[in-house]
Amino acid sequence: MIISRTPYRISFFGGGTDYPSWYLEHGGQVLATTIDKYIYISCRSLPPFFKHKLRVVYSRIELCTHADELEHPTARESLKYAGITAGLEIHYDGDLPGRSGMGSSSAFTVGLLNALYAYSGRKTSAIELARDSTYVEQQRVKEIVGSQDQVSAAYGGLNKICFGIDGSFQVENVNAPKNTIAKLSKNLMLFYTGIERTASDIAMTYAGSLLEKEKVLKKMSRMVDAGVTLLCEDGDLDEFGELLHEAWTQKILLSPMISNSTIDDIYSVAKRAGALGGKILGAGGGGMLLLYVPFDLQESVAQALSELIHVSFDFETGGSQIIFQP
Repeated sequence: MIISRTPYRISFFGGGTDYPSWYLEHGGQVLATTIDKYIYISCRSLPPFFKHKLRVVYSRIELCTHADELEHPTARESLKYAGITAGLEIHYDGDLPGRSGMGSSSAFTVGLLNALYAYSGRKTSAIELARDSTYVEQQRVKEIVGSQDQVSAAYGGLNKICFGIDGSFQVENVNAPKNTIAKLSKNLMLFYTGIERTASDIAMTYAGSLLEKEKVLKKMSRMVDAGVTLLCEDGDLDEFGELLHEAWTQKILLSPMISNSTIDDIYSVAKRAGALGGKILGAGGGGMLLLYVPFDLQESVAQALSELIHVSFDFETGGSQIIFQP
């Protein structure tokens, strides 16, 4: 049996500029981190006593004789891409719900490919996992997704990720003082809104017209550099929270589907209780709400949002890893 562990991510700034429709024309960049909440994928050889030759367990159970028969598009295409079409049992488990803006779809792809490669005896690297998972999602599954989630899940850590017009990417670890990173983590709060949405459905409302949003996206891209500067110069971190608020006001200009009255009300309550800034993570429309809240005001915010699930977390740096391999 092989077990992979792949982290979820939090994206701070630059989301939207990581879509190929944008960065292949203008380049793009994001500031994001992975957290200590994970997706686990286990793979083992399927005993030869069953009529089915492939068993995939996620929110449902699929039994089939060949990967072509799988209804789960990412599992199907990942298996075929890895050159494994039968004789395998796969289980998925996650610390957080899907469709919550935490990059779970891409973490699943990265984690599954990592496990499949290990099962095949193939050594891989973070750059290979990022490239291959991006290819599977964008080219084989034809999902309308960006490219940052795959890179974050594969590499782990707090990074500035740059995307070139030639389709390449570079990962620059944010070399900020340890006390600054610790304070940032301490001043962030994560809440689950309970609103499920499919990221590609939300992204579809704006991904095809990103070039028409040039002014907004260029401003969002510049916020990446501003965020990195605030962290690396060990400045007033509350400005980071205020920058998050500014980024949110820009992001909702991309599409009316990114926010809604429920999200707006939750965010307003959080701001009145002491949050300096925040955003709905991922494509928008629901899922997880990230807030920057000075530590001494967090109890007030937690009480104001007591109807929501508060998710405690810390940053992580490991990226996708094989945690069990006999």
